[in-house]
Amino acid sequence: MATAAVQQPSTAEAGSAAAQEKAAGPLLLPLAAPTPDTHPKERPALTAEQQEKYDWLLSQAKSWTEVPSTKGKAGPLTDSEKFWLTRECLLRYLHATKWHQKDSEKRLLETLTWRREYGVENLTAEHISPENETGKQITLGYDKDGRPCHYLNPGRQNTNPSPRQVEHLVFMLERVIDLMPAQVETLSLLINFKQSKSRSYTAPGIGMAREVLHILQCHYPERLGRALIINVPWIVNGFLKLITPFIDPMTREKLKFNDDMRQFVPTEQLWIEFHGTLEFEYDHSVYWPAFIKLCEERRETRLQRWISGGQQIGEMEDYLTGHAQTGVAAAAAAKTPEVVIVPASAGKTEDSKDEAAPAAAIVAT
Repeated sequence: MATAAVQQPSTAEAGSAAAQEKAAGPLLLPLAAPTPDTHPKERPALTAEQQEKYDWLLSQAKSWTEVPSTKGKAGPLTDSEKFWLTRECLLRYLHATKWHQKDSEKRLLETLTWRREYGVENLTAEHISPENETGKQITLGYDKDGRPCHYLNPGRQNTNPSPRQVEHLVFMLERVIDLMPAQVETLSLLINFKQSKSRSYTAPGIGMAREVLHILQCHYPERLGRALIINVPWIVNGFLKLITPFIDPMTREKLKFNDDMRQFVPTEQLWIEFHGTLEFEYDHSVYWPAFIKLCEERRETRLQRWISGGQQIGEMEDYLTGHAQTGVAAAAAAKTPEVVIVPASAGKTEDSKDEAAPAAAIVAT
């Protein structure tokens, strides 16, 4: 089996990172790659039964002629939706439904419908930018398993509750996924409830909290690797108890309160505000355009590999990230016997008495 690898930054990215490191003062840019000693966890091989269920779900996805919608958004699968339907995507929904085939298909279609109706792919950096001017959400560095670290800083809240706050979270989740290295499917969520001097944290309404939890659990299954939470004030503690019944039990097991984050994130990539050694300062005018550009470049690279691989539903994410050299189409072709037409007279001698031989023989090689 191939050794686990992480996606390497481009020359331009590496140059920017090097220039930033040499510059005086704190880091202002997102980090392009995990530390060299990062080792993503190896995915377990599928059992024969699991492979059979995956093959069934893949066959169903390839047969879909329309994404359902009651809001005028129904229609055939788009190329971007086919691109989203990777092998690992299908497996995440099978895992989330405990390998129940019909349930996984139902949830996949529901997510496709939601993505269309919510307008996930239409959310722009310009629309979201005002929500992030204070750095209340930052993607910075990677944990020891290669997961991107996504920081939530409620104390930096700068807007009142609105639909755009939820859109902000969805937009940032999509960008974190863009930055996942090869062989990584999950993220590390780091939340610091430390209050700012200018504005104290106000918990969102229970309605908005339930909406966010619904989106995360139903439409981003198996994406949370770990949630590290520090400085939880009593008012938020009470709020968390209120929403706990709505959190999936498997998700609750991933929540770590007031643990030493250095157990999970290399100190050199852990923000100093979370007790690491990485000195980082959020400057929206510098970080935001660099972050958006980095995400766009990563996504475009994967998209071009998907196109080169034949635009397959069920494409391997390892191929899209460059970890695997060939995609599912090439792998399938390699397994398919080549059919060669051999004339019946080939190799036949005068002594041959096989008068009933067909005009040609089909030989599989």
